[in-house]
Amino acid sequence: MKWSFATIGAIMLGLTGLSVIVLFQNLTTKNEQDYYLIKEVTEASMLEAVDKAYYRSTGELKISQEKFVENFTRRYIASATYDFTGYSIEFYDIIESPPKVSIRIINKTNVTTKYQTSENDQFDIVNQLDAILYMKS
Repeated sequence: MKWSFATIGAIMLGLTGLSVIVLFQNLTTKNEQDYYLIKEVTEASMLEAVDKAYYRSTGELKISQEKFVENFTRRYIASATYDFTGYSIEFYDIIESPPKVSIRIINKTNVTTKYQTSENDQFDIVNQLDAILYMKS
């Protein structure tokens, strides 16, 4: 009889541990995917926003701020794979020459459930990226 209770306890402890691991894995995996998505989209948008006429005449890189913001939002929305109601994109530093951008994307979490009651616990996951475009000589 005592071994059956010990076995049930071990199984319950294992299931609890597994659920905690799965919860944190989902959060960290999503955060890592978001970071690499921001990185790739930023690089592609900066390359597409380069002012080619200015580069041909002076030999220096310069991006168009409006073109970068438009390209970034278009690419990010097309590539992201989650619900778009709980995030915000902030461009808080865009320098045209030399090309540098600073982006912050804030993801809001959904309602959590604890002990079979729904609570409105929300927290923000913030991904921030600073990118500089330079020319290899």
